[in-house]
Amino acid sequence: MLTKRNLYVLVFVIAVIGLLVVQYQYLRVGLGLARAQFSDKIDKARQNITSELAEVNSLTYTLGNAIRKDTSELRIGLDSLEKASQYYLNDYISYQLNVSGIDAPFSYTLYSRDSITYLSSVRSHLKAEDKLTYPIEIEGYLPELLKKEVILEIGFEDLNKYFLGQIRGLIIPGLLFLFMIVIVVVWVLRSFYLQRSINTTTNDFINNLTHELKTPVFSIGLATKILEKDVPDNKKAVVQLIRAESDRLKKHIEKVLELASMESGKKLLRFQTFDFRPDLKRICEGFALLAQHEAIAFEYELGEGPYNIRAEKFHLENVIGNLLENARKYSDDPKVTLTAQTQKGWLLVHISDNGQGIAKEDIKKIFSKYYRVKNGDVHKVKGYGLGLYYVQKIIKMHRGQISVKSELGEGTTFMLSLKLTKNG
Repeated sequence: MLTKRNLYVLVFVIAVIGLLVVQYQYLRVGLGLARAQFSDKIDKARQNITSELAEVNSLTYTLGNAIRKDTSELRIGLDSLEKASQYYLNDYISYQLNVSGIDAPFSYTLYSRDSITYLSSVRSHLKAEDKLTYPIEIEGYLPELLKKEVILEIGFEDLNKYFLGQIRGLIIPGLLFLFMIVIVVVWVLRSFYLQRSINTTTNDFINNLTHELKTPVFSIGLATKILEKDVPDNKKAVVQLIRAESDRLKKHIEKVLELASMESGKKLLRFQTFDFRPDLKRICEGFALLAQHEAIAFEYELGEGPYNIRAEKFHLENVIGNLLENARKYSDDPKVTLTAQTQKGWLLVHISDNGQGIAKEDIKKIFSKYYRVKNGDVHKVKGYGLGLYYVQKIIKMHRGQISVKSELGEGTTFMLSLKLTKNG
């Protein structure tokens, strides 16, 4: 069975092979185009050579004398005449090929139909399978002079190198970009798995640490219960404080464990369909009771129900509780408002406060794990930066949406959207 890591590696290998195949196909197409262009260029050169060698000019006159071995009208020997004709014809062919846009190495031979070779290039001219030859039938002066059909054959060896050189502008960038893609993907995958390994190690450490902390916290809680019975009245406040802080620490430990379990995939939410309006009303009534004792101005308004949703009741209640608690903590003179209504198949819950607000540059970060908005260099409210991270994670697991609207000095509004069931 393929693991995710092996699956990613397999997909990456298939993608690289696919890119190589595509690159190879482009290379074949490029070589085909290069050959077609070469054929067009050689045809143009053959037309020019045929046209000029058909006339009487200094080149054809010299070639005619060399072929007939006639030096009667010249002041040079036969060997010199043949050598001069050889280089003269070579330079002429080179010129015509360059004019047509061909700069590939070539060789040539000038012969008659009866297989008599008159002139050959300095470069050996071989008729082999790996050699591409282009015969040009000479017309006009030379065949009339010799009373024979004369052929000028031009040959090219190893044209593949030449063609590859012509399309190197496609090959080199393509291979370079492919290499860059491979390097980047390997680096990304390596970084991804390294980060994943770090996260796994961190979660294991947090799990072990929090489990170890639960034992002394339980012992402290048990000890305070025992002390509460025998402690003098003037010391009871201290024992109650110890017990309250112990319970608070226990809640933090449970929250960290809950988050670690969900991140590792060990904690699965158990969804059920229910009417959330009574539960939301109960949460609001409980917070309203707390608000009376702590001088918090709290108002809530629940639109008509039912609020039928498919959710994990425990965690969804925690989400609402966390947002209400934040609205209370981050205000000097708290004024908290909760409204809920259904609209176009969605349950919309808005929680607003009159607190210090959140700067625009911090709004995108507040849902990050361990991130906390700073008030100067000191956090006004103590915490671990896990509350809003937990809220967002739970809402996403419910396939809902959460957004925030805030201005510095004007308070903050958190907006939750949860999909209603068909009968909602």
